[in-house]
Amino acid sequence: MQNLWLRFREGTHTRFGTLEGERVRVWHGDVFDYPQRGDRTIALKDVELLTPVQPTKVIALWNNFKALGEKLALPVPAEPLYLVKTPNSYLAPGGTIRHPGGPGKVVFEGELGIVIGRSCKQVAERDALAHVLGYTCANDVTVADILHRDASFAQWVRAKGFDTFCPFGPVVATGLEPEKLRVRTLLDGEVRQDYPVSDMRFSVAQLVSLISQDMTLLPGDIILCGTSVGVGSMKPGSTVEVEIAGIGKLVNRFA
Repeated sequence: MQNLWLRFREGTHTRFGTLEGERVRVWHGDVFDYPQRGDRTIALKDVELLTPVQPTKVIALWNNFKALGEKLALPVPAEPLYLVKTPNSYLAPGGTIRHPGGPGKVVFEGELGIVIGRSCKQVAERDALAHVLGYTCANDVTVADILHRDASFAQWVRAKGFDTFCPFGPVVATGLEPEKLRVRTLLDGEVRQDYPVSDMRFSVAQLVSLISQDMTLLPGDIILCGTSVGVGSMKPGSTVEVEIAGIGKLVNRFA
């Protein structure tokens, strides 16, 4: 079943529901456990969008797209290479990405996010998709200069873990075939990235299965699939959009 799940604030209340054109249908219960469809709808313009889920962790992939790996002459990984983005970095649609200060170059990385729907530990690849709720848009923001500043230690988590450095949303879309999706990233209206998800080295099912061998994935956790060619720097005042047909458009300003 195809749904566009979102979380939002209506007045002082936090709710969840589905997007239906320019209106939001309010649901009751829990999106991960027998959600109950409500009768009431609200105009989208009258609510404040929040992150569509509240992850306990966001896993971010490195070198998972063939085109970028070949451009950078990277060796083909034998297993998924990943880091963790911390909860302080999560940012809602429309939120402002904040420069952490200093001279570092801040870059955008438009990505597809896999949203876990059921707890899984050491799940087989053939069963992995049954543990996926759906998919979302994400921006794996990075201070590129920090990554290899210390020759003795690659600072992946620090470079990608600043406050506001993990925008995702606006919805979690169900019922999609991820291998048919394309990720487009626009900077101030100009297309900078436009790549197919089918170019991934590790598929959605493989990522969920292999990462679940290492750690339990919980409902709401997100796996960022990695990015491809076209990554670039942002200047304060610019707007970055990550767009995936079937999911929507994640828009954030950089300041």
